[in-house]
Amino acid sequence: MNNRDYKKFNAGSIAHIYNRGNNKEKIFFDDQDYKAFLFRLALALGFDQKELRGEKLLSMPYSRIRIKSEGKSKFKINAFCLMPNHFHFLIEQCGDISISKLISRVCSSYSKYINNKYGRVGHAFQDCFKAVLIENNPQLMWTSAYIHMNPVKDKIVKHPSEYLWSSYNDYASDRNLPIINKELLIGTFGDINNFKKQTLIYDVKDGL
Repeated sequence: MNNRDYKKFNAGSIAHIYNRGNNKEKIFFDDQDYKAFLFRLALALGFDQKELRGEKLLSMPYSRIRIKSEGKSKFKINAFCLMPNHFHFLIEQCGDISISKLISRVCSSYSKYINNKYGRVGHAFQDCFKAVLIENNPQLMWTSAYIHMNPVKDKIVKHPSEYLWSSYNDYASDRNLPIINKELLIGTFGDINNFKKQTLIYDVKDGL
């Protein structure tokens, strides 16, 4: 893939964003941790806590967490996957506010959460996040497949639909998380059936 670690985002940029735990250590230890990360992402995207109460993967009842948001129209999350020691996002920047600000806000808040919860100190994540700019449709399709097939590649599950902490089921089933924008990938793959078919046959074993 080209433009690895590309950080100069502009309006219209679509990027594969990823990072892992410091020293390759875990950053998610239980379901509550995954939810805490997605909850912070939703707040940073401009969702109100009241809007998230009906979403079991996004809701954190009685939370006092506050994260600055630039508004719902500034970013589109097209795909994600949270793995035990790393994460992947496919994000479109819709305005002048950089993707970097969104990721920094989420990761900084989550780092405080995980350090407080587990009595840790220091950085939760390894350096700054990595980014690869998406330049064409074949790269977009491969990246989507790579993100959604990560749990299969790492032998956590046998099929991507079995993994809770990715956006695969927002495309392939009736789950409909409000943070996911599905239009881009559905339009690129053509339809849901082709999305599912192509995701399963892409060769993602070599990774990044």
